[in-house]
Amino acid sequence: MFPVLAPWSERKSKGTQIDSILASVRKKFAGIQGAQAVAFNAPAIQGLSSTGGFQFELEDRTNLGLDTLQKVMGEIIGAGQKRPELVGLFAYFSVNTPGLYIELDRTKTKTQGVSISEVFQTLQGYLGSLYVNDFNLYGQVYKVFIQADAQYRNTMDDISRLYVRTDRGDLVPLDTLIDVSKIVGPETITHYNLYRSAEIDGDNAPGYSSGQAMDTMVELSDQYMPEGMGFEWSGISYQEIKAGNLAPLIFGLSLVFVFLFLAALYESWAMPFMVMLAVPLALLGAMTAQWMRGLSDDIYCQIGLVMLIGLASKNAILIVEFAKQRREEGMPVQEAAMTAALIRLRPILMTAFAFILGVFPLVVASGAGANSRHSLGTAVFGGMIVSTLLSLIIVPVFYVIIEDLRERGPNKPA
Repeated sequence: MFPVLAPWSERKSKGTQIDSILASVRKKFAGIQGAQAVAFNAPAIQGLSSTGGFQFELEDRTNLGLDTLQKVMGEIIGAGQKRPELVGLFAYFSVNTPGLYIELDRTKTKTQGVSISEVFQTLQGYLGSLYVNDFNLYGQVYKVFIQADAQYRNTMDDISRLYVRTDRGDLVPLDTLIDVSKIVGPETITHYNLYRSAEIDGDNAPGYSSGQAMDTMVELSDQYMPEGMGFEWSGISYQEIKAGNLAPLIFGLSLVFVFLFLAALYESWAMPFMVMLAVPLALLGAMTAQWMRGLSDDIYCQIGLVMLIGLASKNAILIVEFAKQRREEGMPVQEAAMTAALIRLRPILMTAFAFILGVFPLVVASGAGANSRHSLGTAVFGGMIVSTLLSLIIVPVFYVIIEDLRERGPNKPA
């Protein structure tokens, strides 16, 4: 069942948001006895997964048995429900599903002139369903299936009411040819990459990223899986792993390119560090703002961090460039740094707060897609505030320290 939520404009309170709704429904489902009911969000990309969150495939690679597979699956789910990174863990696999085992006396069946296939078709047609044919009506094609009404296939005794026809046209009671017994076992045995498997579905808790949730599942599997078992990811989780975590690589390349551009600008390998040491200040502000709002380090936050490399460097460039000019005019290093910070104060504040106010609507966004705007806007908003305020103090200090070291070096400027 897929309920459709009311429009965003009608769901203003926190209790009407999807995370709160799922938490409330899961709590009520937990009290249901005799059935397994789960609630999950829709997949982020339709077609890649049947549910939102991750798909963890626990595999029995050395035929340890279905009982061992269920035992390990239960241990991982039980331990995962106690971890703050995970929420909504469930699995459909079970080896204790009640069933009926029908043993056919083939010798007696053939002796009485009954076809083996006739027995199986009778069982399937009455207890399951059997496809007959198609028919056309009003331009539509309809499939015809036969099946006994529910009241005639509820108990084992209903099988005694079934008859099969012999090759002479006589009717033989079906219960004279078969022996029915109650058993328990798996309803279905699923395989993943040829191995017997049990799929564990779940999601990351609010405030944690999907990567953190998946890392937690890997940690739990290493803790509870015996030798001979393994795991793989499927659905959108597999695509996430396959794509890889490119954020560190992109962030590192951004720093390298900024450094090279600054080195070309100042014709020095030392002076770019005066500017780029302001970047950690922006990252500190961004991650603090994310933490205060309970947001995770998702892809939107990582995009904001890349943006902050250029934004934080821009403010530092205004100070370093002006201090460099004053130093070339003969002003002492410390005086040049202080003069640059004082004179460039107003331009820095004007440009910084113009940008900060520009991204503020992302911080308080509402409606569809608001979570992505919250993550991006909060990271940039917090990073720019901290970077702007601290860079006015820290960047001049970095300039004085690095410029003193540079001028004392073997290649000091004339």
